[in-house]
Amino acid sequence: MRRPITALVAAGLLAACAGTPTAPPVPPEPPPPPRAEAGTARLAHANLTAASATLASGRITLRADPAGVRLAGEIGGLSSHGAHVLQVHAHGDCSAIDASSAGPYFDASGRGALDGGSDRIVANARGVARVDQLVRDAVLGGGAANDIAGRSLVVLGSTAGATGARIACGVITIAPDGASQGKE
Repeated sequence: MRRPITALVAAGLLAACAGTPTAPPVPPEPPPPPRAEAGTARLAHANLTAASATLASGRITLRADPAGVRLAGEIGGLSSHGAHVLQVHAHGDCSAIDASSAGPYFDASGRGALDGGSDRIVANARGVARVDQLVRDAVLGGGAANDIAGRSLVVLGSTAGATGARIACGVITIAPDGASQGKE
């Protein structure tokens, strides 16, 4: 008598397990927005402020260029004669003391390599670097996958013990219509 009851209970348990609903499938991530040949803005700025307890700061002007976006300006408070790196990062957020809130490097070219705007800048004896570099394949404004407006510029340091540390950060902000188009 016990065996038929045990078999009946076991069959009931198996049937209950078979009827357990599975978790709903996770929808796939939407594809990134398409890349653009040109953005909706011609001019933007990034005011770089110190990060990681440094004195680095500067102002960079960004201009639309047929090959991407041209960066020009000066950054001070750097290591004298030091080589540094100026990069576009994914998030327009410089709120963290070490600028980690700017997120990872952003590859505007879409090639998956550090060639979409990662560039070396070298400070002079006074610790000032003049910037003139091109972020290839980037655009300003419009929300395309290669749009760098609203992202951030980050300076990576070269001081002893701080190689690669984020020492300055600034959000890329579209200039208002009618802003100066002159060279700085």
